[in-house]
Amino acid sequence: MKALLLENINPLATEVLEANGFEVTNVKGALDEDELIAALDGVDVLGIRSKTHVTSRVLQSPQASNLLTIGAYCIGTNQIDLITAADRGVTVFNAPYSNTRSVVELAFAEIIAMARRLTVQDSDMHKQVWNKSALHSHEVRGRTLGIVGYGNIGSQLSVIAEMFGMRVLFFDIAEKLALGNAERVSTLDELLRRAEVISLHVDGRASNKDLFGAAEFAAMRPRSLFLNLCRGHVVDVDALADAIKSGHIAGAAVDVFPQEPKSSGEPFVSPLVGLPNVILTPHIGGSTMEAQHNIAEFVSGKVSNYVARGATEMSVNIPSVTLSESLGQFRVAHLHKNIPGVMAALNKTFGELGVNISTQVLGTWGDTGYVVSDVSAEVSDDVLDTLSTVPGTVRVLSFGGPNGLRSRRGSIPASALAQ
Repeated sequence: MKALLLENINPLATEVLEANGFEVTNVKGALDEDELIAALDGVDVLGIRSKTHVTSRVLQSPQASNLLTIGAYCIGTNQIDLITAADRGVTVFNAPYSNTRSVVELAFAEIIAMARRLTVQDSDMHKQVWNKSALHSHEVRGRTLGIVGYGNIGSQLSVIAEMFGMRVLFFDIAEKLALGNAERVSTLDELLRRAEVISLHVDGRASNKDLFGAAEFAAMRPRSLFLNLCRGHVVDVDALADAIKSGHIAGAAVDVFPQEPKSSGEPFVSPLVGLPNVILTPHIGGSTMEAQHNIAEFVSGKVSNYVARGATEMSVNIPSVTLSESLGQFRVAHLHKNIPGVMAALNKTFGELGVNISTQVLGTWGDTGYVVSDVSAEVSDDVLDTLSTVPGTVRVLSFGGPNGLRSRRGSIPASALAQ
């Protein structure tokens, strides 16, 4: 089994995958679409971070025919076409919790740094200018933090902020349980009107593009602070630069940008460069040694467990099924379109082929179904070929025995079934 890891993924990922029998190739930077297609020839497992885009064209290319699973060694998965991946029988895993604390700590450090204008003071001192003054320098205690997006990161930031004596408001389109004394507000406008610090923690869905522009910055309180450590495309950076230059926004901290260099060492261009009390970091919110170690271990474990026994717990595009240890020695996993009659046809086929099922677990999610069957004997290649002809089949996997993992794609294109 071959694994390809891109974008300087922590070396622990290689160690975990090699310990599970993979031959691992590492590439330092991101790959563009054509480069990725060429690199996927013969690859079973792909590991990426945020800069490599796994598009529909990549997934449908002949070179990706062996691809079983993608590990996103980060939180976000918007760089992957999840629907096409599911339709091609490619399971995707990410690390939704492993680096949340790193992002939260950076965000709060930047809130304090902006409130105290530490970057301005530091710059003056390095120019040998001694400017001892309290002008425009504030404590965060007693200030109001507004959090847009109250998920894993936003809610943790809420707790930390309260520990420092801040009041916390949050806005989220989904129902979220308020932690501590945090107050949920019903509209984004209300949050902008009341908060003195705004921090964005939304996901990368297309509807969040340009969530913050000139109108939103104008609606914020004068001399507010602004942070974006989530996705670059959610903020109009030109509008942010204008708001800072006018003095309406007193400081900003930005870790993600609409256009980012593909690899370290490339030039970075932004209208925010050189502006006072603006902290710019190169997409390192989750880049601590601890976080990258945890992500490498978590994601590599998930993809290894999927390839070894069909486990899909916490997959982001395939039904998540919790599997016990196999009661027998052999296991068959069947990924299919969630249409009527598939399970009946599958089990009828098992019966006609003389395959006895000891246990069976089914999960469905939207247009996709996933069933794992522990069987009494190893299924032959002929049986796998027959199972792949069950109407609605996307992919069939067989685990166990001397032949190890075997895979068959469904004989009916998923796109045809969707029509």
